[in-house]
Amino acid sequence: MIRKPAVAGYFYPGKKEELEKKLRSFLKESGAQAIPKNRVTGLLLPHAGYEYSGLVAAETVFSSEFKDILIILGPNHTGLGEALSVFTEGHWQMPMGDVEIQADLAKKIVECSRFLKSDTLAHQSEHSVEVILPFLQFVKKEVGIVPIILAQASLDVCQAIARDIIAALDALRLRDRVSIIASSDMTHYEPQESAQKKDHCAIEAIVNLDSRELLKRTEEFNISMCGVVPAIIMMEIAKELKANRGCLVKYQTSGNATGDYRSVVGYAGIKII
Repeated sequence: MIRKPAVAGYFYPGKKEELEKKLRSFLKESGAQAIPKNRVTGLLLPHAGYEYSGLVAAETVFSSEFKDILIILGPNHTGLGEALSVFTEGHWQMPMGDVEIQADLAKKIVECSRFLKSDTLAHQSEHSVEVILPFLQFVKKEVGIVPIILAQASLDVCQAIARDIIAALDALRLRDRVSIIASSDMTHYEPQESAQKKDHCAIEAIVNLDSRELLKRTEEFNISMCGVVPAIIMMEIAKELKANRGCLVKYQTSGNATGDYRSVVGYAGIKII
C-alpha cells in the first residue's frame, strides 16, 4: 500500500527544496544545534501547520536522539476507518522521500492486540502523523515507522493497547530499537490565558508520566487536547521501557504566530527520558 501525502503544500511545504529550507530555518531559529541532545524514549509533538507549531516540533525533535524504528500514535480527526487503526505495510510518499512501514512489527502489534485493527482508510486523509514526519526525516534519513491512528478509548483500553505493543516488541526483540511518539495539539480555540492555564495542567501530568491524572484533568477542566489517547499510550509504553520522567522543551500558542490572543490553539513539545 502506498499512501500519498494528504496535507503537503497546505500544512507544510510540498516541494522537497522548500521543505528542507523551512526545516533549516527552524533549526537556526530554535538554537537546537547548541543544545545537548537527550536520548529519548518518547516524544509528544504538535501537528498543526508549520507557521503555528513548527518551531515547537523542531526544537523538540532537533534536540533529541531517537531510535531507528518509530511507533507514531496520532488522533483521528476525520472519523474515517477503524477506531483504533494500524497501517501495516507499504510506504508513505513524502516530499523528502518515502518512509517505509515496519511491516513485521506493525503486523505483530495487530496480532497481539484485541483492539488494534489493520486499516488504511483512517490514515489516508489524517494529518496528525504525516505533519511530524519531515522533522524526523530531517535528522534521521532512514527511519521506519508504525503509524497508529486512535479515536477515543478508556484508560483501561489504552493500558491494554500499551501492553499489546510491548508484547509485540518483546516477540520481535525490538525493545532497544524503538522510540514512541505521540502527536497532539493542546487546548483549542480559547483565550490565551485560559489555554495556557489548562495546558500546563495537562503538561504537568505528562512530564510526571501520570496517565490517570492526565485523563482526570482533561475531563475535569474540559481541556480540548486532541491527542489524549495517543499521549496516554505513549506514556504507558515509555514507563515499561524504563523511562522515568518527562521534560517540557517548548510551549507556545497560535497567538505567537498571529498576534491574535483572543482564540488560540496550544502546542507543546515534550521529551520522555
